[in-house]
Amino acid sequence: MGCIIAAAARRVHNGAIRLVGATIVALLLASRATSLADPPASPAPDVEGAPSPQRVLSMIEARYRSHPTPPFETYTLSRSQFTAAGSLDFTNSYVKHVWLRTSDRAALTRMTRGAGEIGSLSFDRPAFNEPRDPGPPTADMFPAGTADYRVDSLAVEGEQLHLRLMPLREPDRNRLREIFADRTTYELRKLVATDRLFIDRGPTYPVTFMLTLSMVQDTPVVAALHGTVGGNYNDDGKEVDYAFTDIAFPPTLPDWYFDPATYGKHGRDAPN
Repeated sequence: MGCIIAAAARRVHNGAIRLVGATIVALLLASRATSLADPPASPAPDVEGAPSPQRVLSMIEARYRSHPTPPFETYTLSRSQFTAAGSLDFTNSYVKHVWLRTSDRAALTRMTRGAGEIGSLSFDRPAFNEPRDPGPPTADMFPAGTADYRVDSLAVEGEQLHLRLMPLREPDRNRLREIFADRTTYELRKLVATDRLFIDRGPTYPVTFMLTLSMVQDTPVVAALHGTVGGNYNDDGKEVDYAFTDIAFPPTLPDWYFDPATYGKHGRDAPN
């Protein structure tokens, strides 16, 4: 009896093996047919992590450069400073009206002093970090790009991102030291940059400028500057302020505005 049962068990066992084997083969064939009929699904993309501080800096620059620079602009520049004794320095505080061609920064300017007294026409090329009035408000805030900076720190402060930068080379050319940008849009809000104070026939002193930016007709512009002179400078104008107001972008301006040799011929049709 035991032998008969064992033989039957072997037959059942062998049959089960054949059944399982046939089932596996059938499943493999079905799987093979399915794989030939349908291409394999692409793997799910990895969730991208937060961008690195260097990447954030590049994104801020890219956002800034996404705004085209208008060909012409007009604005009023107001400069104010105080003497070392604390009184307003009238000689070096003034209002200047500017008509600018942005392609080469050629500008017609005219001063206003005292009780609305309008000065003569004058030619200028506004620029930062040069021995002339800073500007224009649409000046490139990243003239040397951002590749030569290292981001030392990145912090979220309310609705702003605050980056502290270190130039990797040419610190007089790569002048940005801090950037404040909108944490959502990456639009520039404020900058801290180095500059220089040029004394006529005298030494040059380091200056730290805080630049406040705003938007005019979807164009980022410098709205205000506050400068502090360092290098043990303690004379008049240690603290200086500039305000850029009445900023506009006319579609065109007369060619003679940018040719100082012709100013004498246009006294009557000159802008105020």
